[in-house]
Order: sequence, then C-alpha cells, then structure tokens
Amino acid sequence: MTTPDAVPNRRDHVSPAERLAIGTFAGAVVGVLAGLVLPVGLAVLLGWCTVAVLFVVWTWATVWPMDADATASHATREEPTRLATHATVVVASVASLVGVGFVLLGSDVTDKALAAAVAVASVVASWTTVHTLFALGYAQLYYTGPDGGVDFHQEEPPRYSDFAYVAFTVGMSYAISDTDVGSSAIRRLALGHALLSYLFGTVILATLVNLVAGL
Repeated sequence: MTTPDAVPNRRDHVSPAERLAIGTFAGAVVGVLAGLVLPVGLAVLLGWCTVAVLFVVWTWATVWPMDADATASHATREEPTRLATHATVVVASVASLVGVGFVLLGSDVTDKALAAAVAVASVVASWTTVHTLFALGYAQLYYTGPDGGVDFHQEEPPRYSDFAYVAFTVGMSYAISDTDVGSSAIRRLALGHALLSYLFGTVILATLVNLVAGL
C-alpha cells in the first residue's frame, strides 16, 4: 500500500511515545498523591487509570480528525513499535486482572464500594487502551502492507475512524464484521485481538459485574 510522503497541512503532534511518557508521569503523580490517603493497591490502580485515560483521549484527539492521506502518513511514521504496543497491552491486561484481584482480596479496604468502582474504572480504561492500540496496529499493517489487506467496501482509502470500527467491533464481538481480511499479518493480529477481547469479556468483566452485584 503506497503512502503519502507527508501529512498535508497539519500541525506537529506529540509522538505516541511522548504521550505515553507524559501520561506515565501524570499517573505516577496521581498514584503517589492517592497513596497518601488510600491503600497502595487503590493508589496504583488510580495511577494506571490516569495513564490509560490520558493516552487514549490524547491519541484519539490527534488521529480521529485525520483524513485518509494523513492517516496513511501518520500510521507509518508515528505508530509505536510492535514491542511497545505489546508491552502496553500486557500492562493493560495485568492492570485489569489486578483490579479484579484487588476487589476479591481487598479485605483491608473499608470502603468496598470505592474499591469496586476503582477496579471497574481500571478494567474500562484497560479495555479502551487495548482496542485503541489494536486500531493503530491495523492501520500500520494496512498502510505498510503490499495491498492493504482489508476490504472496507468503499472507494476512498480508510482513515483512523475506519480502523477504530474494525478494532472495537472485534473487541465487542470477537470477530471481523462487514470488512473482508485478505492479509495473513492482519488476520494474525485479529486472532490475538479476539482472544484477548474474549479474556476481557468473559473473565474480567463478568467477574467484576458479579463482584459489584454482591457488594
């Protein structure tokens, strides 16, 4: 898939790595401050929620308005490395599991409702982060592959909103919807995405709902 040489007439944006670093710093500050009045586990989860929310909101505020040409250039120039993407997804998954475990084992927490709320927020933040990263991954594979690899059944090339549709559809249904995948690389990514989404949907979210209902 041929990509344009540059993003036309767009102001410079902070890179994904810089956004993640700034979010991590903000999360550390929130975690430390929360740790002054809350148990360590809750403080850590609040810090992670801060990191995830800042990263997701900042990322979509940057890429959502992009047209197809800007998407192609951005996806091939600014997409985080695969290692960084996978590491962030692992952190998101672990943070969600920690949230579930914290509600299960947090016998030292006097405010069970607060613990449950923070755990749920951690899962939601992690869930959104995971699908955001996969949307970026689909865009990167599409615009660096030889023939795209996904048929969106439209004449104009896809933009980030189209890849968000693919990512969140897989995240909620564990399957590709009305787009046809013709690339082994994208199919492998979608398989891993669906398996991880299944973990979120059937294990983490279901467990949290049951725990909150029992508080």
